[in-house]
Amino acid sequence: MPLNTQPNFTDPGVRHRNAYTPGDDFYDALIGTHRGLTDPQSELLNARLVLLLANHIGELGVLREALALAREGVMTKDAAP
Repeated sequence: MPLNTQPNFTDPGVRHRNAYTPGDDFYDALIGTHRGLTDPQSELLNARLVLLLANHIGELGVLREALALAREGVMTKDAAP
């Protein structure tokens, strides 16, 4: 199964007026989870979240593709002036 890079947020049983709303809700929850943490705590939270979600996905091919895309995005961003 290839990595899905298209918006794919759902909230089972909830009908949203706008397709992006579940993604916005996730972003709000993510920011809220970091609220009040120190930078080192926030970095640890991100690392734990990555590992939890990677375990949930469980498909090594998909995870490798995600790692490559994430790194590519960082490398491209750093290369920009």
